[in-house]
Amino acid sequence: MHRAVVEYLSVVSTHDELPKDIESLHRLLIDARQSIAQRDELLRLAEARILYSTLEIENLKMQLARLRRMQFGRSSEKLSEAIEQIEFKLEELEELETSVSAGESAAVPAPRPPRPARKPFPAAFPRQIITHDVGCTCPDCGRSMRRVGEDVAEMLEWIPGRLKVLRHVRAKYSCSSCQSLVQAPAPSRPIPRSFAGPGFIAHVLTSKFADHIPLYRQSGIYAREGLDVERSTLADIAGGAYRLIEPLLAALGKSVLAPGKLHADDTPLPVLSPGRGRTKTGRLWTYVRDDRPSGSTDPPAVLFRYSPDRKGERPREHLRHFRGALQADAYGGFRELYRADRAAGLILEIACWAHARRGVYEVWIAQKSPIAQAILERIKVLYAIEDQVRGRPALQRHCARQAHSVAKLEELRRYMETALSSLSKKCALAKAIRYCLVRWPALTRYTSDGSLEIDNSAAERALRTVALGRHNFLFAGSDAGGERAAGMYSLIGTCLLNRIDPEAYLRYVFERIADHPVNRIAELLPWNVAPHLVDPIAVAA
Repeated sequence: MHRAVVEYLSVVSTHDELPKDIESLHRLLIDARQSIAQRDELLRLAEARILYSTLEIENLKMQLARLRRMQFGRSSEKLSEAIEQIEFKLEELEELETSVSAGESAAVPAPRPPRPARKPFPAAFPRQIITHDVGCTCPDCGRSMRRVGEDVAEMLEWIPGRLKVLRHVRAKYSCSSCQSLVQAPAPSRPIPRSFAGPGFIAHVLTSKFADHIPLYRQSGIYAREGLDVERSTLADIAGGAYRLIEPLLAALGKSVLAPGKLHADDTPLPVLSPGRGRTKTGRLWTYVRDDRPSGSTDPPAVLFRYSPDRKGERPREHLRHFRGALQADAYGGFRELYRADRAAGLILEIACWAHARRGVYEVWIAQKSPIAQAILERIKVLYAIEDQVRGRPALQRHCARQAHSVAKLEELRRYMETALSSLSKKCALAKAIRYCLVRWPALTRYTSDGSLEIDNSAAERALRTVALGRHNFLFAGSDAGGERAAGMYSLIGTCLLNRIDPEAYLRYVFERIADHPVNRIAELLPWNVAPHLVDPIAVAA
């Protein structure tokens, strides 16, 4: 405190002459102490605010992580709003922390956690050079100056997408000799008698099924650009586009459902029920082929199928010609597929350790059971082994699992059986353990084949886009709308798995598909189109 007063007096003395009488000096000292006390109080309040914001941010991040882990569980439909509200609050607190820190840093530098370094803007972004020049004449002496260097600073700007009209002018020619009239043929349109060009169709579909913007919101966005287009018109465009890609979806389905290994899952989709004034619950089934974790270079793909209910006959119909390994949850509708006397051939059941772990994890969260914790730690070891062999050839994965995972699994099984004998038959942990033991052959089958996976995460990841779209769209308009959604999610999901920009891909397809031979439709599958895209944008798989 005394040093601060001395510093204050020294600053004053450099500007004004200090008073000579003791009374004036005494008043000056009192004013200095009051000023310093006020500054210290402001600093204390600012530090308290920053500390509170930091603790609150960490708390919200923990809540957000927990909700995201639960998002695809049994109550996932109720969690989207809670996650959204936490993200909004987290943004506000981070902005508050930034503004408080910036406002106080000039007065007192406080220790702050390191922020991530800003990455340079991608080189592919177009750049407009704006030169700020003062001229070659010295403003002080009027003589000529020479340039010695420059400073460059980049600022990111957003330029809204622009609509444009393509005017196709077809000149007419008349022959004076034979009176013939000659004119170039009209260019084909992706959708007959529609004004929508390939890029516009691609943008509408990508906005709805990849960016989750319903058609009525898109209509409002286009209105701000000066285009008056009704939602019903956009719906007609989406319906016409779906009819175009039906042969392409058939080719995609043939590729996904070829013999081999398949991941399967399903999710609810509310569908408007005509005449009842309410919605019914349809289902979207996802079937994923992705062998990249076992070192395969075959392109991954996802196929969605819609059904108006969740009857077991639905997946049996979808997979009536499939033969191979099917990794899915314990839904009873799949059970018929695993029968040895199935006419289409045997489907081998591969259970999911993520589902098996989930029940034990919920018990540990609620009760902090040491038995549940011990089981989770043993399952964690199994996943650590998988992390080490992910991406390696199937033979190497098989050898590593036989050398390490088999023994760990046997140890886990013995522990579960011992723990089960000491638990009440009706408790939640006993139920979770029985879930594992009943399915033990299917849960351990992945160790016998290096191409198989420990869990069904590939299918659950494919459903994330559907979950986001469901939150925005509320419901599908009809069963036909559910089928169209399944088709578009199939193409867009396959693009994302292959790191292809969905809009660029769809634009390429709609430029060509109307005139493309049906017997060569496989040439327009995403992985075959990728090399032809001018500027494909890498997106997260």
